[in-house]
Amino acid sequence: MLDTTLRLADPDAFYEALIDMHRDLDNTESQLVNAKLILLLSNQIGDMDVLREAMSMARSGVAASVAASTASV
Repeated sequence: MLDTTLRLADPDAFYEALIDMHRDLDNTESQLVNAKLILLLSNQIGDMDVLREAMSMARSGVAASVAASTASV
């Protein structure tokens, strides 16, 4: 079961490091870095049920969000 409880001691530092990881990268490089990070963290988790739950949760509502944001343009 996916644990969504905040476990980061310093979430702001994590977010800053995540932003810094993308600094000076173009869109293609940024997407590649994201993919590599996802694969590394997925390997660390190692539980396919947890990974599927995380994928489902991450995808939930995305299509509706994109449709709403493009409709207002």
